[in-house]
Amino acid sequence: MRKSHPVRRVVLATAATVSAVVLLLSLKPSSDPGGAQAAGAVPQQTAAAQESPQGGAAAAGRSTVTGDAAQTQYGPVQVRLTVSGGKITKAEAVQAPSGGTSSQKTQLAVPQLNQAAVTRGSADIDSVSGATYTSTGYKQSLQSAIDKMKAARGSDAGASQGSGAGGSQGSGDSGSGAAQAKTVTGAAAQTQYGPVQVRITVSGGKITKAEAVQAPSGGTSSQKTQLAVPRLNQSAVTRGSADIDSVSGATYTSTGYKQSLQSALDQAGG
Repeated sequence: MRKSHPVRRVVLATAATVSAVVLLLSLKPSSDPGGAQAAGAVPQQTAAAQESPQGGAAAAGRSTVTGDAAQTQYGPVQVRLTVSGGKITKAEAVQAPSGGTSSQKTQLAVPQLNQAAVTRGSADIDSVSGATYTSTGYKQSLQSAIDKMKAARGSDAGASQGSGAGGSQGSGDSGSGAAQAKTVTGAAAQTQYGPVQVRITVSGGKITKAEAVQAPSGGTSSQKTQLAVPRLNQSAVTRGSADIDSVSGATYTSTGYKQSLQSALDQAGG
């Protein structure tokens, strides 16, 4: 067959076309999206998904707790704590006396008290000179916040132990832990200026919170109640008994408080 024969030209052209198609097919998989995923895109997405729970766990280790407001002669003081890893990392007063010279004293005292709370990690901090009432109220609310922080940590620890012990045993442990924390209200004690009645929260055989649900009010009685009750509450928690000191200038209220406190302790078995 001659080189210029038409059939030969057709055969050569067909062979060239087939070769080009084969070459294109062999190069296509390298740019295929499916191939890119097989090369490692899916593992990268999985790693990103694993990082999210870790970030959530870190955030869960940080919490905020606000103490009860402590009443002072010049207004309430209330402290909020930020806790991380069981330590106080930030303290701030969400309520503090204001108006007139009270605002000046608050601006002077609160930053120092906040810093002391973080440094000491407890309510055992020094009062700021010239702001005794604010300092006292701050320490009372700070102690309340710390008590709540400890109670929350105890609850978390109990829940962890219960989940590790198994299904039925865990339920029993949880019920036992709930039974240890209870609130008891003492009998109302009658005083010359009105009844005084105390309610306490007991956990693990210790008073974790005390409050007066009834106290003398009206005229100077309200002022004395605002002055005396926060101190009596704090003393009840600190001492863990009704053997607490009376507040000067509020003898009747103090006496009634101690009587009702003892009644509550008797009911609680303490």
